[in-house]
Amino acid sequence: MSKFKKRKKGIPAVNTAALPDIVFMLLFFFMVTTTMRETSLQIDTPSLPSATEVKKLEHKSLVSTIYIGKAKDAKYGVGYNKIQLNDKIASADQVPAFIINARTKVSEAEVPFMTTSIKADKQSSVGTIIDIRLKLRDVNALKVSYSTNTGSDIK
Repeated sequence: MSKFKKRKKGIPAVNTAALPDIVFMLLFFFMVTTTMRETSLQIDTPSLPSATEVKKLEHKSLVSTIYIGKAKDAKYGVGYNKIQLNDKIASADQVPAFIINARTKVSEAEVPFMTTSIKADKQSSVGTIIDIRLKLRDVNALKVSYSTNTGSDIK
């Protein structure tokens, strides 16, 4: 007689003890790395002009974006010269307050590195862009970037 009995060998069960840890780790990772949309566009998505030499902006947290284009809502008018600051349609006179408000949200050491990005539709008036540039000059926001698409279909 033998002291040891032979057991039937079968497929071992899958250990799921670490599964909740893995799920919560993935959930935490996606919560930390995902950025939420900061503004909802009140103007039609601008059809950006093309450029041959394009450079990406660094430090996107230090970029204030001004949109210029045609308003989605007809109550603002039908032209392509509507300015959007944050989530509302504004005028060029409100641009300095927008920049000063953006400067209060960053440390004083980062203020010289702040950039204003202008995303203007192809059909927007140059006069509107010049008005904005003059208002930016008044508050000493001299780093201005114009958003474009890459391409060489410039005429």
